[in-house]
Amino acid sequence: MIIETDGLTKMYGRKVGCSEICLTVGEGQIFGFLGPNGAGKSTLVKILVGLLFPTAGSARILGKPLGDRSVRRKTGFLPENFRYQEWLTGIELLSFHGSLYGMGREEKARRIPEVLEQVGLGDKGRQKVGSYSKGMQQRVGLACALLPDPDLIFLDEPTSALDPLGRREVREIMLDLRQKGKTIFLNSHLLSEVEMICDRVAIINKGSIVKEGAMGNLLAGAIEVDMRVEGITQKMVDGLSVLGSPVKVEGSLIRLCLRETVDIPVAAEVVVNSGGRLFSLNTRQNSLEDLFVDLVKEGGAGKCSP
Repeated sequence: MIIETDGLTKMYGRKVGCSEICLTVGEGQIFGFLGPNGAGKSTLVKILVGLLFPTAGSARILGKPLGDRSVRRKTGFLPENFRYQEWLTGIELLSFHGSLYGMGREEKARRIPEVLEQVGLGDKGRQKVGSYSKGMQQRVGLACALLPDPDLIFLDEPTSALDPLGRREVREIMLDLRQKGKTIFLNSHLLSEVEMICDRVAIINKGSIVKEGAMGNLLAGAIEVDMRVEGITQKMVDGLSVLGSPVKVEGSLIRLCLRETVDIPVAAEVVVNSGGRLFSLNTRQNSLEDLFVDLVKEGGAGKCSP
């Protein structure tokens, strides 16, 4: 495991930052970490990257305990509220960060042009950071995180300042990193983006993990089906009831919930074989946004597995 936490807790006086966090993140995963504002996301990320000390619990990063200096060279971090030295050029900023990572002159000379090109700033490296747009500053921050070719990258809202094209480019960078075996811990409010690229997801609310698991498993569930039908009969309704429930008839509209996607064409066959004329069929399955909203509204809290 690249990240393992056991009962990780941070208190700010009497206020809970995060409580009894138990997570495992495997190698080569894009792991999504979600929660409403103030839920404890940033607190946990800051603990994992060494910016905060936990009040209780433990964690291992890349097989080493929290605070191990050898891990820092193998870890990249793009914070949400980034501020960079405006008087430096992009190249000078990356050179400074390279020195902080302990990179030598030759290694920096090789890696800086590579990461600038990777984040779409290949021709902007000699411009002052103060002249960059917010989106460009986010890109150069991503370049800083990728500079040492880390095995683990923490990205806190990496696309918040980017336009749709920029968000797509960053998604492609993350997918390429995963293909190379890198592990990404992604904190984002863009749930549709998380749903597209993440292998596993954890949702935190009020400092505690309320749901965690593989994306496919979390979104598995009933499929809502709406059909516009002419010639609805009781035989048709009875046949559809075998596939799912409840079956609701509202004029020419039939609504029901199916258990599996393979039942969708079967439902259409039931309508036609029962003498009906099917004019439209629309389906809707739970999205990550649906799951997120339901969990946050419920306000539940998770516990560590025994």
